[in-house]
Amino acid sequence: MWAALIIHSVSVSYAQSVWDAKTENLSKDNADIVVYRSPACGCCGKWLAHLNAHGFNVTDNVVDDVQGIKEQYGVTSSLSSCHTAIINGYVVEGHVPAGDIKAMLKSKDNIRGLAVPGMVAGTPGMEMGDRRSPFKVIAFDAGGQLKVYKNYIKY
Repeated sequence: MWAALIIHSVSVSYAQSVWDAKTENLSKDNADIVVYRSPACGCCGKWLAHLNAHGFNVTDNVVDDVQGIKEQYGVTSSLSSCHTAIINGYVVEGHVPAGDIKAMLKSKDNIRGLAVPGMVAGTPGMEMGDRRSPFKVIAFDAGGQLKVYKNYIKY
């Protein structure tokens, strides 16, 4: 199953905002993403703005039971973050950069989805001035296997 998975690894310098850089255009069929988030979360709105800026058509669902959504789509506690999104049958958990979502859609990876576990400073929607932490985008399959999809390293 993982033979078709393309592992992306990159070192990113944070001298500029990497999240503002233009990404590949989406086809109309790939642009619709449905997001489930808690009414109490402020960073989720910033991530939604990030997606909008990169051409996604966002449907924002504010729900009281985000955990129930995560369980429905197979997001384990080790992958969990503050919001869960669905696009073309894939799950996107947490502050995954728009470019990585687009890469997954384009390559049609044989995975269940992508996740950025937790709430990592510097990820899209979690910008905190100059504070940037290294993070990994994790690919996961329906059986619970995890692989690093993309590695963002600060130096």
